[in-house]
Amino acid sequence: MADARPFHWEYQEPPVQREAVRVEGGRPLKGEVAVSGSKNAALKLLAAATLTGERCRFTNVPEIADVRVMVETLRDLGVVVDHPAANTYEVAAGDVDWLFVPLEAAAKMRASFILLGPLLARFGRVIISNPGGDRIGRRPVNLHVEAMKRLGAEISYKNGYYFARSPGRLRGGDVQFPSVTVMGTENAILAAVLADGHTSIRPAAQEPEIDDLIDFLRKMGADVTRSAPDVIEVEGRRRLRGADHRVTPDRIEAGTFMIAAAVTGGDVMLRHAPTSQLGAFLEVLDRVGVSVTPDGESIRVQGRSGAEYEATDIETAPYPGLATDLQPPTAVLLTRASGTSRIHEAIFEDRLEWLAELGRMGADVDIVDDHHATVTGPSTLRGCELEMSDLRAGASLILAALAADGESLIHGAHQVRRGYENIERKFLDLGARIAHVSEG
Repeated sequence: MADARPFHWEYQEPPVQREAVRVEGGRPLKGEVAVSGSKNAALKLLAAATLTGERCRFTNVPEIADVRVMVETLRDLGVVVDHPAANTYEVAAGDVDWLFVPLEAAAKMRASFILLGPLLARFGRVIISNPGGDRIGRRPVNLHVEAMKRLGAEISYKNGYYFARSPGRLRGGDVQFPSVTVMGTENAILAAVLADGHTSIRPAAQEPEIDDLIDFLRKMGADVTRSAPDVIEVEGRRRLRGADHRVTPDRIEAGTFMIAAAVTGGDVMLRHAPTSQLGAFLEVLDRVGVSVTPDGESIRVQGRSGAEYEATDIETAPYPGLATDLQPPTAVLLTRASGTSRIHEAIFEDRLEWLAELGRMGADVDIVDDHHATVTGPSTLRGCELEMSDLRAGASLILAALAADGESLIHGAHQVRRGYENIERKFLDLGARIAHVSEG
């Protein structure tokens, strides 16, 4: 554990080297917080801008590490990306002739694979590395590759890279996935908008970030329609134009701060919250007994103390079900509930492993198998030294530390920087005691 010298609880810009987060728990969070733009939407929108040589301008882009990686990757390709103001990016993909997405980009961020569809559609070829990303289970990209082949692409795999080319313009076709895939759906859309003819995609993922992408593509002149909840139809165009777009708010960040208010017994108002996108999550909070008051684009969460929450069972599912990214924060809430809750993680087989760290804090958790766990509460969490394994588990450990007695030192703080904008600053504004610690 780190030394016990007095610590100054103020915001500081995070250092470049390896980082940890120091949290002193036991303080109810109170105040207001603004929800940032969606990480999952912003990354795909930046990729979509390569479909035209004209300027595209995005506002409400979260200032997070994953966005910086995507911007660096685009610049390495020869795309002009300007950052004229905070949360604003301008992209102009003129003559891009270095169509190579290296291993370094893929290792930092799995979403770099979203460049397959638009680069192949517009330039007819691309070499792209097999992606990396969080260690939360197998997330194969074979569905993306097969979708491109359905549209006429020729793709081979060698030494960790996919070599994709189109002999001419991609051709519209019938893309049928064996199961729902979010980024597979997005890649298929981004390839189909410049293909020759009609494309049907089914079952198409229904995540709101995909509809945000469709809204932007329509502004560019694309013909994309969700003809049924799980069917997307695309009529290809020869070219698209530049457009301006405001990124939708991040529903996962909103859910994270709602849990933070609940587990600390706080009172927090969320501004710019995507209330309509949180249906399944709000149902879970209602069953547990969290007081939630939506009001247009604002949500007020009033937490409770003691054993006033009730246990409930949760199961993740593709949208409109409970988002897998909200399962780890919800698990923290379940440690405060009276009784035994069951978790069914139906999307990723390794996403429950982080619960072992929660157990080290005093939570009564049992990982039954790769997809099932139980949480029995209420538990008194205690601060300790922890390690973040991935983005959402990292944020959830911070939530647990905020609710715990005593101080926690959580290593691997770069994980939360990937997906949460100014997370420490926001928690400090709500009265938390949280700070970065530089590590050698």
